[in-house]
Amino acid sequence: MLKDIVLVLALQLVYVPILTLRTIFMVKNMSLLAAFMGFLEALIYVFGLSIVFSGKQSYIVMIVYAAGFGARGFLLEDISSKSWAIGYTTVTVNLQQKNQELIHLLRESGYGVTVYTGEGRDSQRYRLDILTKRNREEELLELIERYEPKAFIISYEPRRFKGGFLVASMKKRVKRKKECHES
Repeated sequence: MLKDIVLVLALQLVYVPILTLRTIFMVKNMSLLAAFMGFLEALIYVFGLSIVFSGKQSYIVMIVYAAGFGARGFLLEDISSKSWAIGYTTVTVNLQQKNQELIHLLRESGYGVTVYTGEGRDSQRYRLDILTKRNREEELLELIERYEPKAFIISYEPRRFKGGFLVASMKKRVKRKKECHES
């Protein structure tokens, strides 16, 4: 019975990241990966239930299954989705002053930055549009906070994009990798 309890708990812990990845892939229109994760998710789910409802019908195993099902989402789902950080984020930063030092630092750090000048209620405002990989979002926000603590910041996830600094740099990186492998 102890073996069943440990196995059921382990299955629940594996189930969470797969469920999270499937959801992320679905939202990002990555259908093949979402389908594969769905297959794995169903396999784990059925296997776990078969252990729970096998011959002995142990109430302890059923309780562990239910507890693992509830606790896993609470403990792991948020952590796993943040740590994988799949995709991109667009960050819009509104500044009262044009901070050339910040703009230069962001560009030197590999961020694509577009600067716009706008008319605020009392003065000119400066808007920075920055596209970054989600796994670099916190780093970006820390940089902005360090140089512009009063900045108004909005971040959102773009559904699709075409062209621009980031796409061009990704193509260059892929080309360099191909050249390195061919050498």
